[in-house]
Amino acid sequence: MLKGKTALVTGSTSGIGLGIAIGLARQGANIVLNGFGDAEGPRAQVQAAGQHAGVRVAYHGADMSRVADIEDMMAFGAREFGQVDILVNNAGIQHVANVEDFPVERWDSVIAINLTSAFHTTRLALPAMKAANWGRIINVASVHGLVGSAQKSAYVAAKHGIVGLTKVTALENATTGVTCNAICPGWVLTPLVQKQVDAKAAALGVSNEEAKKLLLGEKEPSMQFTTPEELAELAVFFCSGAANNVRGVAWNMDGGWAAQ
Repeated sequence: MLKGKTALVTGSTSGIGLGIAIGLARQGANIVLNGFGDAEGPRAQVQAAGQHAGVRVAYHGADMSRVADIEDMMAFGAREFGQVDILVNNAGIQHVANVEDFPVERWDSVIAINLTSAFHTTRLALPAMKAANWGRIINVASVHGLVGSAQKSAYVAAKHGIVGLTKVTALENATTGVTCNAICPGWVLTPLVQKQVDAKAAALGVSNEEAKKLLLGEKEPSMQFTTPEELAELAVFFCSGAANNVRGVAWNMDGGWAAQ
């Protein structure tokens, strides 16, 4: 379905981003990976997923808090593949503290990586997408782009901002072939969430499995984690012809969290 297209996925060396990269590669898209840590393992996984379609996979280690790095990454994607047709803004970090105790530097880094980076990638991707009259911008927000949770002020503010950016980008391009939509997951068992599970288990002196149940029970009526594979399928749908007129949506995949 996506053969000949190129997708750049930020924060894609693990978790949700890697899942989406694999899903898009399965559909034949070339992939530009980005993220911290080991890149060769994820690259091999994405390559294997797209092997049947002969996809090419590249990696750029841009620090998503640095504008110059982001500009270099977007230029790299265009150089390697001609242009970026699909942009998935997924890079994100978390910090938990009450507002009055929240370290200022942590606030700044959460906003920079979770929100500001998506503005920079979007502004740089749009000209080529508009020239081609086809493009897909998919912002991985969160159910926290729709509701709040205590001690997550920076994350919730950033994710609400991402939903707002999604709507404005969609409206500005509403008469073109470029769409912009957001995915709003609930709990996904990524390395980021596993840290929260571990912390809860340690604080309460319970097993990891019990901590998972407690975490889900607080917020998610379905009592099950959303998977990166499910989120990838939604991203693939956004890239399909069936989603040509899906614009500015914040689509929650949250087990009923926001329905309460």
